Amino acid sequence: MQDIAILFPAAGASRRMRGTDKLLEPVDGLPLLRRQVQRALSTGAHVAVSIPDHDHPRSAALAGLPVQLVAVPDSGLGMSASLRRGIGMLPRGMKAAIILPADMPEITTADLATLIAAFRALSIPVLLRGCAADGTPGHPVLFPADCFSALQHLQGDQGARDVLRANAHRTRLVPLPDNHALTDLDTPEAWQAWRAGALSDPTPAE
Repeated sequence: MQDIAILFPAAGASRRMRGTDKLLEPVDGLPLLRRQVQRALSTGAHVAVSIPDHDHPRSAALAGLPVQLVAVPDSGLGMSASLRRGIGMLPRGMKAAIILPADMPEITTADLATLIAAFRALSIPVLLRGCAADGTPGHPVLFPADCFSALQHLQGDQGARDVLRANAHRTRLVPLPDNHALTDLDTPEAWQAWRAGALSDPTPAE
């Protein structure tokens, strides 16, 4: 399955956390970033993580894992810098790349495997976007290789929205359980609310 990559754009400054790093917040006894990367690795896909630099604490949080770390010295330019460098540094021969924000703790190995299986079942390259059970679009998003050039020319802090808009005609939604595709934690308040909900949920985390 090494012809599909999962890219975590994790070079941002986590400014909305007001002094703490959301990707190093502990979840199930691990930094969130390490936990999510481990879930991605369990799919058998190639996993790449963009980070501000190789001396950053996020790099240390991934120590010992078989992941491709991509330093983004121009990370201050926005999300596009993470995507440009991350996609550009992927090994040759990748048929698709799943872009997964690292601050989404409810995304599971099974969710990622669902996108990968859906892509492999298709005879033509399309974009696959995770959505909530009610059809609300979210993340992650699988981009076929013919989108890589466009992703490497992104600018600003809008992520891959322009590429999604340009390919709306060939984007298919892939339902994921509950709100897995929508839950992202980028403020202290969001973390507090999510943790309170997780503690009250009797269903064990996958």
